[in-house]
Amino acid sequence: MNWQEHITVDPNVCHGKPCIKGTRVMVSVILDNLATGLTPEDLIKSYPSVSREAVQAAIAYAADLARERVITLPA
Repeated sequence: MNWQEHITVDPNVCHGKPCIKGTRVMVSVILDNLATGLTPEDLIKSYPSVSREAVQAAIAYAADLARERVITLPA
């Protein structure tokens, strides 16, 4: 999974927080909802602009952060 294809950081969108590309849905919102027990299908119903691949990208992004590496995001 190449999460960089689905996640962007733009200082003019959501105060520069990582978002699903082409949306204002923050990665943290996806992860918070998954952590509370929502399924990817639930998320897609709630956020129709978010694809299954984008949900997987959010998980992959979090996994990279958990490895305690410095993550550089393309602008």
